[in-house]
Amino acid sequence: MGWLGVALGGKLSCWLGSPLPPFCLRVPTAILLRVPHSHFPTWVSQWLPFYHDVLSAILLGVPTADLLPRGPHGHSPTLEAPGCSLMPPTLQCRMECRDVPAETLYDVLHDIEYRKKWDTNVIETFDIGRLTANSDVGYYAWRCPKPLKNRDVVTLRSWLPMGSDYIIMNYSVKHPKYPPRKDMVRAVSIQTGYLIEGTGAKSCTITYLAQVDPKGSLPKWVVNKSSQFLAPKAMKKMYKACLKYPEWKQKHDPHFKPWLFPEQSRLPALALSELSLQHADSLENIDESSLAESKEDRGEGSDEDSLT
Repeated sequence: MGWLGVALGGKLSCWLGSPLPPFCLRVPTAILLRVPHSHFPTWVSQWLPFYHDVLSAILLGVPTADLLPRGPHGHSPTLEAPGCSLMPPTLQCRMECRDVPAETLYDVLHDIEYRKKWDTNVIETFDIGRLTANSDVGYYAWRCPKPLKNRDVVTLRSWLPMGSDYIIMNYSVKHPKYPPRKDMVRAVSIQTGYLIEGTGAKSCTITYLAQVDPKGSLPKWVVNKSSQFLAPKAMKKMYKACLKYPEWKQKHDPHFKPWLFPEQSRLPALALSELSLQHADSLENIDESSLAESKEDRGEGSDEDSLT
């Protein structure tokens, strides 16, 4: 079986901010269908390795000059995303995971019930519906450092297993039944993803890339704290969750893994016509630049989680 991309509409352009090099991605939006290789036209079979290389390049932050043509006079193409005139910075983390097989980390990122146990930032998260065998739409709300308002997103997510490697990517969409809430700030995931690479029978590396517009002017301390403390802490928490996942899963519906077995999915089917891209400039900007960090949030807190 192989994987075939289906266009949702338009081009997808990404900017990886300094010190990462700029590049332009001009491939169909990442909705993937599982189909036999024998059904691929010749051009699709030739395109699949390119798709893998470009997605890997996005998540690893490597130059793609050898993959995509440059603009006039050798300059990078003009880079822009729908609804954004100034692109938010990109957050990138990479972690080596010993004693964690790639497939376990892949399961942990997919298992929404387990996320509610280990992700202490989550306020509410649930799946809305499925588009294809390996793409769905979901809702995620998370706590921000006080006194900032909490954020939420509605995203279209797709995933791609490639032997011992896995890719999960998402971007924001609009769903008519899940408009912005009054008690949250609706953020925009321009491009967020994970690249999991198996390095052995019980080891892997994960690269996380997030380009999210928080829809507001944030204080400098928030940006610094997110990159220097919150993101590394979240990766460490994820690693600990992976170590405990096999034991937890044995006690909680051990055979239910719809991300591996799509026939198990209990989600209602969604039509693409129900969705539209979430443009950042259509949402309200919140000025929180003058807010100071609360005293109770200045400590690092505990990494311990309740995973029983």
